[in-house]
Amino acid sequence: MQYINAFWVGGLICVVGQILIDKTQLTPARILTGFVVAGVILGAFGLYDPLIDFAGEGAAVPISGFGYLMCNGVKEALSSDGALGILTGGLTSAAGGVSAAIFFGLLAALITRSGDK
Repeated sequence: MQYINAFWVGGLICVVGQILIDKTQLTPARILTGFVVAGVILGAFGLYDPLIDFAGEGAAVPISGFGYLMCNGVKEALSSDGALGILTGGLTSAAGGVSAAIFFGLLAALITRSGDK
């Protein structure tokens, strides 16, 4: 049942994004930014935690999960490091994912050949 919940919740988040692309004049960059900000706001008010508990990676993998991750990192660093945690918490919590994205992007660039379309 956990896989089914992850599938439909993650799919629902993607459907909301697709509806915003199709029915509004918002650019994809603004929609992505909106999802990150929504993840931060829902995480700040403790509303994203129950969604993560229910759907697991179906709620953590979409871009709103990145905002939630940043929010949790800031909250934890703020409680342990004080005001310095405001600046370092989000970077520390997302460092693994960002490093992996940079590494695999570089690896893909080295393996493939770019070309004009």
